[in-house]
Amino acid sequence: MRRSAADTKAAILAAARERFGRDGYERTTIRAVASDAGIDPAMVMRYFGTKAELFTSASAFDLRLPETGSIPRSRLGRSLVEHFIDRWESDEAFLVLLRTAVTNEDAAERMRRIFAEQLVPLARRQGFDDTEARIRVGLVASQMLGIALCRYVLRLPPLVQMSDRELAEHVGPVLQRYLSPRRRPDRSH
Repeated sequence: MRRSAADTKAAILAAARERFGRDGYERTTIRAVASDAGIDPAMVMRYFGTKAELFTSASAFDLRLPETGSIPRSRLGRSLVEHFIDRWESDEAFLVLLRTAVTNEDAAERMRRIFAEQLVPLARRQGFDDTEARIRVGLVASQMLGIALCRYVLRLPPLVQMSDRELAEHVGPVLQRYLSPRRRPDRSH
């Protein structure tokens, strides 16, 4: 039975995500992905060109950040933790990218770009200038990427066993602190 072009591309991407996530970028081959997808390697090349282009497509990840205007400022940290958990659990591309970024500089750069391009504007909307926004996003990324690595890749039992709600309760205040402008001390006393 022949597949449509869309079905073939979807099968290739599913196989690539699985293979990159399991074997990493360096050990994944076009032949292995093609075999997993049940097609000829030439079809992978036809649709995606190179292994690097295949990886880029397989690891495309949009944080799909919520519109923060509707979130009470006091709940921003917790809301972001809940959002990140939901995104990670609904899109395997993030975990492929995370696993690969640990050993591949191109993937690491891609991860840095995702956080910078998608989170820095959110930090700016909280009142930070560009330099401070980037610092705050770095802190948010360190928390959220650390949680993702420990929960979904290393599978540390306490984090795996923790409910999403509990995790948000623990980590939300940390993100809240990172995204709240510092109050200047009142020196009038």
